Amino acid sequence: MKYAIVMTTTDKRKIAEAIATILIGKKLAACIQVFNVGSTYWWKGKVAKSTEFMLLIKSKASDYRKIEKEIMAEHDYEVPEIIQIPIAQGSKRYLNWIAKATKETK
Repeated sequence: MKYAIVMTTTDKRKIAEAIATILIGKKLAACIQVFNVGSTYWWKGKVAKSTEFMLLIKSKASDYRKIEKEIMAEHDYEVPEIIQIPIAQGSKRYLNWIAKATKETK
């Protein structure tokens, strides 16, 4: 089984918390960290700056499409950042925990 971190940002804490609650509730993530970041980026031909909330979503790589769908359903950005970064290595105990925490129950 392969694992990944999915990242997204939003400028609203309420949206960040909603995304985290939904993904954990649906067992699409084992852990989600939310923290404040300052972002500088190009937007519509200009440099923009904003304060955002970044979510680091620890999950199975195979669940990316489901995670993306759930993020898009809650997100209000025109072009939200949703990227997946593969976890090339990690402690066996931690990766096993991700597998267990995201296991679907029947």
